[in-house]
Amino acid sequence: MPLPGFIDLYKGLIKLPSISSTDSAWDQSNLTVINQLAEWLTELGFQIEISEVKAAPGKFNLVATLGQGEGGLLLAGHTDTVPYDEGQWETDPFKVTEKDNRLYGLGTIDMKGFFAFVIEALKVIDRDQLTKPLRILATADEETTMSGAQQISEQKHFKPDYAVIGEPTGLVPVIMHKGHMSEGIRITGRSGHSSDPDKGLNAIDIMHLVLSELKKVQQQFKEKYNNPHFEVPYPTLNFGSIHGGDSPNRICGCCELHIDMRPIPGVTTNELFITVKNALNEIEKRYPNCIEIFHLHEPIPSYQCPIHSDLIEQAEIYTGNKAQSANYCTEAPFIQELGCDTIVLGPGHIAQAHQPNEFLDLSFVKPTQALVEKLIQRYCG
Repeated sequence: MPLPGFIDLYKGLIKLPSISSTDSAWDQSNLTVINQLAEWLTELGFQIEISEVKAAPGKFNLVATLGQGEGGLLLAGHTDTVPYDEGQWETDPFKVTEKDNRLYGLGTIDMKGFFAFVIEALKVIDRDQLTKPLRILATADEETTMSGAQQISEQKHFKPDYAVIGEPTGLVPVIMHKGHMSEGIRITGRSGHSSDPDKGLNAIDIMHLVLSELKKVQQQFKEKYNNPHFEVPYPTLNFGSIHGGDSPNRICGCCELHIDMRPIPGVTTNELFITVKNALNEIEKRYPNCIEIFHLHEPIPSYQCPIHSDLIEQAEIYTGNKAQSANYCTEAPFIQELGCDTIVLGPGHIAQAHQPNEFLDLSFVKPTQALVEKLIQRYCG
């Protein structure tokens, strides 16, 4: 049975819901997408390996291999999408709608659609002439824990020379980005009647001290670290949410703060976590067993491709775009652990991701198709 045409490939991927979310009411398996990719890639002569993600039962990774040996090229992407705001979509998010020279649908650029470009390129390439292996990686749960990519990073049975992750960069090669940390700070005080505050231990009062110290940490990050490749050249620390107490006539017994930190390349997630922890040491001594600091999810490190990589040079030539940095986070640091030079490069713009009416502008089709073909021919041909 012949493979579908390009638009039908797109439709076949978008129609398969594969939402990942920390909210169990939204969270779904990605297995139908994995099985569809496996079917198409098998027809193209790939050997297929599907593995369940140990940290996320019911979620799956796929590694498809064409050719033998080490090295070669890895084309990677994630199969999951974010949830959607049904009332704000003008079209069915699971049905590709073509209008105004665009393809609308959930995942058209972020990023199931990228696999349609890969498969379309493979139809026209003389696959028998490839001398190095080509691998296609499809991961699970990038939009939440990145557990799929983390599991792949731990395997030892293949090591590509180069990897390209097809996230929506507007076909601008992204060669470095910040990491992402979400941390919780919980203050446990002692509640009581508000008429005599000294008979309790007000968690909000202690959190006020914590916030004062963390404001100093924000300034410390600005003064200690600098990477001029980023618009915001230092690690950031953002106060994201805070909740405490339940009634004005009670002493607040618990207060919890959630912060976001973005490490730059060369600064580890552990270094930032320890900096925060050390900043609160004196408060912890003053109020023993009152402060708990914990990860809301496993920290995602920053990433940078080696500056003199051939992959960067060729990507700039093929796209006509100068390599840049990005503030958002991808699976790149985990893919890079395979030992390969890694860049992020794909069709569509990040501004359309995670938004109602997500779309791929069809002007990206021909240049992306040419890009994928050239990458395969250079690193596998």
